[in-house]
Amino acid sequence: MPTHTTSYKLPDLPYDYDALEPVISAEIMQLHHQKHHQAYINNLNQVLEKYHEAEAKNDMPKAVSLQPSIRFNGGGHINHSLFWENLCPPKNALGKPSGQVLEAIEKDFGSFTDFQKRFNAETAAIQGSGWGWLAYNKPRQQLDIVCLSNQDPVSTIPGMTPLLGVDVWEHAYYLQYKNARPKYLEAIWQVIDWKRVEERLANSL
Repeated sequence: MPTHTTSYKLPDLPYDYDALEPVISAEIMQLHHQKHHQAYINNLNQVLEKYHEAEAKNDMPKAVSLQPSIRFNGGGHINHSLFWENLCPPKNALGKPSGQVLEAIEKDFGSFTDFQKRFNAETAAIQGSGWGWLAYNKPRQQLDIVCLSNQDPVSTIPGMTPLLGVDVWEHAYYLQYKNARPKYLEAIWQVIDWKRVEERLANSL
């Protein structure tokens, strides 16, 4: 009988922990990456082992009972892996998108400023923990703002491709911004890597 050997690992950041200061502190980045993201990966690997054991035993009730944990921890790994790639040092940030992304934002939201205001308002209003996403809706051929609870990944929604995600779990900002989620959302635009967003859109068309 084959043994399950897949083991997910923490991806390296493409910048140093202090590279996003003063927008996001080095302390937050290190805790967020080494502790929170690592915990999702550890839990995911553990639950996948249990899932494949249940499969090997044809224990369907056990396998089904583990699926919410796979979704939560797997989603945490997917979402954070995308999040790190969204970000770049302030000196490298473009401030706003260009090319296809800017054209699509202007078509679907009116202007980049209007998009920012709407994104910040909808993401700030998420109850509890979750993520705000800019996603490409392929069936409708348009950009959508998608707000999801906890660690639910956009990629599980048929036809939707995540382009840009912002983590609004308190661990992403509380040490620096306390309970002022809107201030964190206003500041994070200073470290968005729009080149990466443009690459994702180009690959999703």
